[in-house]
Amino acid sequence: MEDLTRDAFLCGKLHLWQPRRGYRAATDPVLLAAACPASAGQSVLDLGCGVGAAALCLGARVQGLRLSGLEVQEPYAALARRNGVENGISFDVHQGNLLDMPRALRVDFDHVIANPPYYPAHGTRSPDIGRATALQIADTPLTDWVQAATRRLAPLGWLTLICGADGLPEVLAAMGQKMGSTTVLPLTPRQGRPALRILLRARKTGRGAFRLLAPFVIHQGPAHDGDRESYTPRAGDILRNGASLSEEFR
Repeated sequence: MEDLTRDAFLCGKLHLWQPRRGYRAATDPVLLAAACPASAGQSVLDLGCGVGAAALCLGARVQGLRLSGLEVQEPYAALARRNGVENGISFDVHQGNLLDMPRALRVDFDHVIANPPYYPAHGTRSPDIGRATALQIADTPLTDWVQAATRRLAPLGWLTLICGADGLPEVLAAMGQKMGSTTVLPLTPRQGRPALRILLRARKTGRGAFRLLAPFVIHQGPAHDGDRESYTPRAGDILRNGASLSEEFR
């Protein structure tokens, strides 16, 4: 993979190499990192880590984490390793399949984070294999992602996941009785608009009640206004400065 860009995240706290064409990290992995309640000394596995955006945004916010990643596409896994090194964040990345993980990852983690593909497989498929694999559900449905994450969590470990709002029923069904204390934060692009994505936190063997939170609004105003920055103040603090979403999950 030679045609790359080096892009700033979190107002330049991170710089990540990404393919110029193919899957490119945007707001989803930043929001995912902001929602993970990890603290110093804990272990985190990023399933489908891509170039490492979510894990490294989390590592930039919380010092002293033990970060691991799994990525099926070796060119992306190689970029994730490079991005970890160049940003001075320890990140142990493995190439492999979600359904047959490398032995080194078959251990218990305090946290598993995931940004699985959630565009339907029957839609128009991107001609770029990297982008199509990252975005479109194909051979690995959401159920498999949730069950793989559950197997890798220690008792009372946390799953944090971002996906399309229409994927929520499948995610909840896949968690079954093994996960609980589930909290869902709908993400809406603007006030009064339907939520297109959700952030979910759930705890292995948790027994807390299910909670559906008020929507988190990303943009101000009724519509896009030219080139002006349109994030709400809270969304801007998270997406630009790497703030945590813990306040919204209380």
